Amino acid sequence: QVQLVESGGGLVQLGGSLRLSCAASGRSLIFYDMGWYRQAPGKQRELVATITTGGSTNYADSVQGRFTISRDHAKNTVYLQMNSLKPEDTAVYYCSKQLRGVALDSWGQGTQVTVSS
Repeated sequence: QVQLVESGGGLVQLGGSLRLSCAASGRSLIFYDMGWYRQAPGKQRELVATITTGGSTNYADSVQGRFTISRDHAKNTVYLQMNSLKPEDTAVYYCSKQLRGVALDSWGQGTQVTVSS
């Protein structure tokens, strides 16, 4: 089975940028649609962005125009470029294989993103 490790989170100021990585091992992600999810304190986990095996993308309204999901099959890695960050983006970010937005993997440890005012 695939193992996913998120990284790249950190503390940034409002308006800053961050690039998250989701590195896979154990098996290839080439045949799977992928997604980034996030969970803020006291809130439900929400879908942020998805990317299909063919590279088609979708975004939550809250991040549209600011975030970009991408993938590199050769590196077996999925990325989330986050620009114009807002305090509302503060959350733990997770990646997972997904189908129509529904996560298929057990949640890993995620990576913390904190945006200060």
